[in-house]
Amino acid sequence: MTKVLIVDDEPQIVRALRINLRARGYDIEIAGDGATALRVASAYHPDVLVLDLGLPDMDGVDVIRGLRGWTAAPIIVLSGRTGSEDKVQALDAGADDYITKPFGVDELLARIRAVTRRHSATPDARSVVQIGRYRVDVANHQVSDTTGGGDLRLTPTEWQLLGALVRNPGKLVTHRQLLHDIWGPQYATETNYLRQYMAQLRRKLEQDPAHPRQLLTEPGMGYRFVRLPDSSTS
Repeated sequence: MTKVLIVDDEPQIVRALRINLRARGYDIEIAGDGATALRVASAYHPDVLVLDLGLPDMDGVDVIRGLRGWTAAPIIVLSGRTGSEDKVQALDAGADDYITKPFGVDELLARIRAVTRRHSATPDARSVVQIGRYRVDVANHQVSDTTGGGDLRLTPTEWQLLGALVRNPGKLVTHRQLLHDIWGPQYATETNYLRQYMAQLRRKLEQDPAHPRQLLTEPGMGYRFVRLPDSSTS
């Protein structure tokens, strides 16, 4: 069953989408603001997101950027903003499609079918990496011990942080970007959050957490994931 996360604060639209999508066999979750959307997405793992840009706590474009830090799930923007600049910003941030309100349910359903077909045909190879003795599948939230030990469990926030790094192999991801995308713009200077969660990830994944080889710190700037020569799972 395809899982759809609807992110919108208009009760009438949410009700109409819930009724119509459930009647057609979709599994539905609802979020009324950006912070809730990011939290629910990390736990629900939707196959598709339908997202309004005009949310009460943050701009929908910022939500898209936050989601793209760790998931490649298709995002369909459903917005009353009709300007070309709004569309360009949303698509550049990582949205897969853009529908303006008012809209037809049949059109939305067709767009959902289209983006899910495209997504299933082009899996993101970057979502599966080797870190130490662990095979990490970011898309499916699975950490497997390749030496035969038990699988690891990561928290939703750990997955968001790890996903943001793994999907940008070799690239510096700044403190500000990580804080903004994972916790929201109001936490842009709370670097202690990052230190805590990076320490947890290293304790779980790195062979020597005090001397990490793949989850690296760039002092004063951010963090970087390094793919070792023998760490490819492809």
